[in-house]
Parts: sequence; structure tokens; C-alpha cells
Amino acid sequence: MSRNSALWREHAKCAGRGDLFFDDLYEQQAKAICADCPVREQCLDHAVRTPEQYGVWGGTTPQERRRMTMVFTERGSKR
Repeated sequence: MSRNSALWREHAKCAGRGDLFFDDLYEQQAKAICADCPVREQCLDHAVRTPEQYGVWGGTTPQERRRMTMVFTERGSKR
């Protein structure tokens, strides 16, 4: 399944449970669902590339994704 294809969403364990993933009170529950989701990698890739500013995507919060992006950017600029 291509990273660029939106078909991965059809296989997501969170399908139909969107509210859970956009409420800070349920962050840990959302992450637990993501933990063994078969499309977690595609979801995270989407969230970083878009960038998604809200919600748990690919098992990460917006703050975690920002940190990941910053680390990646810093590593690239040191070359």
C-alpha cells in the first residue's frame, strides 16, 4: 500500500472512533489503539507530511510530532 494513497485509512483500527483521537482526556486510550494498528506507519507519515496540528495520529500527539520533525530537521541541517 503506497504511503501517498489514502487507502490506508480503510484499514485503520480507529475507523469510526475519531472523537476519541481528538480529546486530550482519551489520549492514552487512543495511543493504545494505535499501538498495534496495521497502518500506524502510514498514519504517522501522513500526520507529519500534512502536518496535522490536532489529535493522535500514528500513536503520536501534535507535540511529539513537532519534536520528531525538529530532530529530523536538525539532523539534516548538520550535514
